[in-house]
Amino acid sequence: MAEGYEAVIGLEIHVQLSTRTKMFCGCSPSFGDEPNIHTCPVCLGHPGTLPTVNEQAVRYALVIAAALECEVPPSSIFHRKQYFYPDQAKNYQISQYDEPIAVNGRLGDVRIHRAHLEEDTAKMIHVGESGRIHGSSSSLVDFNRAGTPLVEIVTEPDLRSAGEAREWAQLLRTTIRQLAVSDVNMEEGSLRVDANVSIRPAGSDQLGTKTELKNMNSFRFLERGIEAELVRQRGLIEGGEEVEQDTLHFHPEDGSLISLRSKEYAHDYRYFPEPDLVPVAPTEEMLTEARDSLPELPAHRRERYVSEVGLSEEAATTLAFQSEYGEYFERAVESADGAPAKSIANWVTGELVAALRQEGAEDDPLASKATPEAVAALAGLVEAKTISHGAGKQVLAKLVTEGGDPAEIVEREGLAQISDASELEGIVDRAIEAESDAADQVRQGNEKAIGRIVGAVMKESKGRADGGAVTKLINERLRRD
Repeated sequence: MAEGYEAVIGLEIHVQLSTRTKMFCGCSPSFGDEPNIHTCPVCLGHPGTLPTVNEQAVRYALVIAAALECEVPPSSIFHRKQYFYPDQAKNYQISQYDEPIAVNGRLGDVRIHRAHLEEDTAKMIHVGESGRIHGSSSSLVDFNRAGTPLVEIVTEPDLRSAGEAREWAQLLRTTIRQLAVSDVNMEEGSLRVDANVSIRPAGSDQLGTKTELKNMNSFRFLERGIEAELVRQRGLIEGGEEVEQDTLHFHPEDGSLISLRSKEYAHDYRYFPEPDLVPVAPTEEMLTEARDSLPELPAHRRERYVSEVGLSEEAATTLAFQSEYGEYFERAVESADGAPAKSIANWVTGELVAALRQEGAEDDPLASKATPEAVAALAGLVEAKTISHGAGKQVLAKLVTEGGDPAEIVEREGLAQISDASELEGIVDRAIEAESDAADQVRQGNEKAIGRIVGAVMKESKGRADGGAVTKLINERLRRD
C-alpha cells in the first residue's frame, strides 16, 4: 500500500458442508455428475413444496462455530433473500439474515462477525465465446448444486494487506479441513472466498467505500485480485475521483477487473422470515458435542511444534497453517529412520518449498514426485554426514523433477561427501591460492571474506564437501600461514 493509505479488507467465505443430502431436501449434493440429475421439486422450487432443515448441516455449523470461538444464540431463524436470477429457481435463496446461528468469534487475529447457514445456488455455465451460441447470448443452468448446505463466514474488516488475506484464508481452510465437515476444495467450489476491499488514510478509523471481489478460485488469485483492486482504488482517489460501491471479477489471465453489478444493500434483497421453517434452537447436548468433537486445531498445532519439536515460529506456522505441508511433514516424520523431526521440518519448509515454487507446484506438495518418505531419507543422509547440505539440495532437485530414492541418486551422481582428508585439503589449498585476495582479508580479520574461499571449494567439489569442515580447515590453513 502506498504511503499515506492503508488497506481495509474483510472476507466472506462460503463453505460447502459434506452432508449426504442437501440443505432442505433429500437430494444428494454432487460435483462433476451429469447436469440436473440430483434434483427434486423442493430444490427446483416447485409451487407447494415445503423445505425441511438438514440436522447434520446444523451440527456441522455448530462445530465450525466452536472452532471459531463464536457465540451461539439460543435460536436462529431462516430468511428469504429475494432476487431474480437463473441460479435460483424459487427467485429467492433461503439464508439467515439478522439472527444467524453464530456470532462474535475469532480465528487468530481476525474477528468473526457472523457465521450463518444457507443453501447454495445452481451453477451457471456460459457457453461459447462471450456466452454466445449461433450469435445469440446463451447460458446453461445445472441445478445439481442448488440447495447444497453452506456455512457463510463473514469477518470483520481486520486485514490490512493482500498477503494477510491470503494467509488468513489458508488458515481458515486448514481449520475447516481439520473439522472434517467439508473437503474445502477450491477447484470444485466447496470453498469460495470473496473479498470486501477499501482504502483509507493511514491512521483513520473511518471506513472507505468498499467493493466486493467475487469468484476467485485460488489463494494466489485472491491475493493478486486484492492487490489489483487496491491499486485501482488508490489511482481513483489520487486522481480526484470517488470509489463507487461495486461487485467486481478479477481476471487472472491479464490482471484486469471488470464490473459485474452495482453492489447491493441488504434492503435490496427484501429479507423476510422464512414462513415454512421453524427457528433452529440447538440443545446444550448439541453444543457440548460440537465442542468435544474439536481436533487439534492449527493454532494449537503451531504451539506444539514450537514447544515440543523446537521449530521456529516461521516453520511451525507453515506446517500448522498450510495443511498440505503439515500432512507432508507428519508422514515424513513417521517414516524417518535417524533424522530428527526438526531437521525434516527445516527441509520441508525451506528447501522443499523453494524447489516446488520453482516448479510452480508449491500449493500441493503431496502431489510432488518428491515423496515425504524420500525427503525424510534425504534428511537422514545429511544428518549422518553421508552427503553435505549442498549435495542434499542437488538430490532434492532430482527428487522434485524425477522422483526416486535419495541413496540411489547420491550413488549415481557421485554426490557422497568427501571422506578422504587429503583430498579435501588439496581442494582447500587450491581455493586459497585462487582466492588470494580473500585469504589476505581473512588474515587481516575480515571473517566475511572466507565465504569466497568456501564457495570456490564447493564449486570444485560439486557440493560434496562439508561446509563446517571446509571452514575449519581454511581457518587452520590461514592461521598456520
